Amino acid sequence: MGETSSMQGDTSLVATRERFSSVLKRYGELAERLSRDSDKNVFERLQREFEAACYSKTREICLDGEEWNDGLLATIRERVHMEVESRAMQLPGSPRSPLAEKIIYKVGTKILCCLDGARIGIRYEALYGGYVREHYHCVLESKSFLQKMTVLEHTVPFFLPIREAENNFLSSNAIKFIDHVGELVQAYVDRREQVRLTKELYGNQLKELYHSLPYDMVEFMLGHCDCNITVSLKYADLLSILPTRVSVLAWPVSESKNSSTAKKLRKGNGASENRDVPLRLTYAEDALRTMSLPEAYADMVLNLPEELSELNTQRNV
Repeated sequence: MGETSSMQGDTSLVATRERFSSVLKRYGELAERLSRDSDKNVFERLQREFEAACYSKTREICLDGEEWNDGLLATIRERVHMEVESRAMQLPGSPRSPLAEKIIYKVGTKILCCLDGARIGIRYEALYGGYVREHYHCVLESKSFLQKMTVLEHTVPFFLPIREAENNFLSSNAIKFIDHVGELVQAYVDRREQVRLTKELYGNQLKELYHSLPYDMVEFMLGHCDCNITVSLKYADLLSILPTRVSVLAWPVSESKNSSTAKKLRKGNGASENRDVPLRLTYAEDALRTMSLPEAYADMVLNLPEELSELNTQRNV
């Protein structure tokens, strides 16, 4: 009777997991559509504007360190409004004024340029593995040089708090706002690419994997011998690329499967055979806190048999 009850419990658990996986799949598809397609037209239009600005540039100025400061941003703002005034006064067919020369400012992975209509455009290059994975745009506008700038439009994913950053920084420290948005999108792409690469390399080993939209919470499960490993990762904030709260647990499988490893795990934990008490894999938790997800995953799997054996030995002493 006990074995029958356990088998029924296993069947119910499998069915629950299948339904949960189906929900997660639909959630993932919706998240992908929302994050990529909702602002597709805006992205394509701004991408064309930036490409035209870069193509027609007369000068490119690369800035580094202290050169990227409030004074420079004030100069860019002044140039934007001078270009608008110059075009308004320019007679049809007359040569272009020197004020209308196109200057592109490059600051690390950011490109700043003057766009038509008294707008300042920032294009962010989000990298992973030394390659550009995504472009994001943010367009700032001010009605006059004396008025504060506002975010006119952007292609930053909706779940990243760009409006909160605008309220906190833009009116008092525009440089900090621009840099902060760059850090947000870079950290998001880094976390996303870590998960993508892990799925690409080890997808056949993963039984379940899901994550929040900004990838600041990631959970997955993998099977090894006679136990299931559950991994839970949480990040302190949206600027983090390594998790700060990590849990890695080895769960024994059902006793009905005559699992010798499950018996050892239960015995090692000093628990009755009717309870599943997991082993905490601290070595894997340490790796996940200090290494990228694909590297930490490989380290965890490589050392798993030895660590489980050692933990069981310690518990049985």
